[in-house]
Amino acid sequence: MSFFDEDDEPRTRVRPRRAAPAGGAPDRRTARIRQAVLAGALLLALLLVVLLVNSCRKSAQESALKDYNRDVASLVSASDTEVGDPFFDLMRNPPQGDLQTQVNGFKNAAQQQFDQAKGIDTPGEMEAAQRSFLVTMEMRRDGLQQIADRVRTALSSDAEAADGAIKAIAGSMGLFLASDVVYNSRVTPLIDKALQDADVGRQQLQRTQFLPGIQWLEPATIADVLGQQISADGESTTRQPAPGLHGTGIDSVSVGDRTLQPDAPNRIPFGPDTEFTVSFTNQGENDETNLKVVLRIEGGPKPVEVTKTVPSVAAGAKATATLGLDQAPPLDTPVTIIAEVRPVPGEKKKDNNKTQYDAAFFRQ
Repeated sequence: MSFFDEDDEPRTRVRPRRAAPAGGAPDRRTARIRQAVLAGALLLALLLVVLLVNSCRKSAQESALKDYNRDVASLVSASDTEVGDPFFDLMRNPPQGDLQTQVNGFKNAAQQQFDQAKGIDTPGEMEAAQRSFLVTMEMRRDGLQQIADRVRTALSSDAEAADGAIKAIAGSMGLFLASDVVYNSRVTPLIDKALQDADVGRQQLQRTQFLPGIQWLEPATIADVLGQQISADGESTTRQPAPGLHGTGIDSVSVGDRTLQPDAPNRIPFGPDTEFTVSFTNQGENDETNLKVVLRIEGGPKPVEVTKTVPSVAAGAKATATLGLDQAPPLDTPVTIIAEVRPVPGEKKKDNNKTQYDAAFFRQ
């Protein structure tokens, strides 16, 4: 074939596309996708950090509120059991020694508890509760201080001075009642509200009862436990026993038609009209006046105590005191019932003034 016989149509040579060099810059679309993914990852990480911080903050807040509630509960419970209960036991059975010194010991314990209350770590949500709690603890300390300052005068033979001191001690007992009211009507509700507002559930709220009964607000009760008496004209005199034997003895204790047995468990139905009858005899040679009969039920969170004063019992005569309960006793749980006729002036044999029974109350 000659040169001139070749195809006259031009030939087109196709060049192969070069591959992008490795590690080269991506195109715009790929770059935008990568930027969007990175921004989303950063946003998600920021959200997780915020959620974690909020969770930690909420957990710390809940812990602070729980700790405050627990600290207050522990301290007010100690105030009741380590100061209030032994103080009133002391007042019920004054020692032969210096009563003022022993009452001062309880005041010092109350001062320490007040100082501990001031040092409680208080979250902002609990500031109102804390202010009222400090008032509660301060009133208990002040009441004990006032009683310690006056008890020696109340025991003196100066009738006029003793009468004023006895009335002042009864007034100081009002501080204990006020402390109970402030705590139960202010501190506990404020703590409960702060816990509920923070959605902190299942927390035990501690209540208090420092003053065991309103009878302690009566000057006659104070005079009686101190071995003094307030006469009809308002003056107090030291009880000086008449010559001869003095003393009483408990014969029996009954509830309705049931006579309690001291050597066996007693099951007692309880209702609004449940009353105890303490029967006793004046075993001395003298007429006695203002005999105080006490019924105490132990075994619950707080003892239940009621008193009744029998105006007079002739020598050798029998007497009864009927006592209703001003609050429900523990139900369906073992308790100890203690009945006592307080010793009269000049009484030396006292082992038959008191008796106790094992019992359990059930709902009538």
